Amino acid sequence: MKKRIIMITGGQRSGKSQYAEKLALSLSNSPVYMATAHVWDDEFRKRVEIHQRRRGDQWTNIEEEKELSRHNISGRVAVIDCITLWCTNFFFSRSKAEWEQPSVEEALAAIQSEFDRFTAQDATFIFVTNEIGSGGVSDNSIQRRFTDLEGWMNQYVASRADEVVLMVSGIPVVIKSDNDDKV
Repeated sequence: MKKRIIMITGGQRSGKSQYAEKLALSLSNSPVYMATAHVWDDEFRKRVEIHQRRRGDQWTNIEEEKELSRHNISGRVAVIDCITLWCTNFFFSRSKAEWEQPSVEEALAAIQSEFDRFTAQDATFIFVTNEIGSGGVSDNSIQRRFTDLEGWMNQYVASRADEVVLMVSGIPVVIKSDNDDKV
């Protein structure tokens, strides 16, 4: 299997995850679903359970908040859902009972390094992410810093992706394909 990176971006509830799952199933009968979310509360746990039931038994589910490269998915098709929550786990670090917040530059370097280690495998990677920078500028400094981190990480992944799809109201719009010249 030749390595392939696909990025699916768009706003909240634009159909990104369902599109990514359908794409993965069109490429494999037994895809991998890598969930990067930290389950914060019961409401979120219920969302996770609904998503897992929707996917069914043919999926291999892996929950990994940070170190995706710990998992060997060589020769597999994997949906990584999502970059936004993955970035959150680098933006807010939990050590023991305390919260630490690294600089945007430190968090970005760490997640880019982990992305590079993870995608060194020969696999098909389908990354899902939110396009959070399309709205107005927040008056909250932490949100502005996170938007910077997310935007720069999305650019990093898109620059390495073979294909980028923008989801708009459930409609996939290809904005970069294998046939485009790489810049």
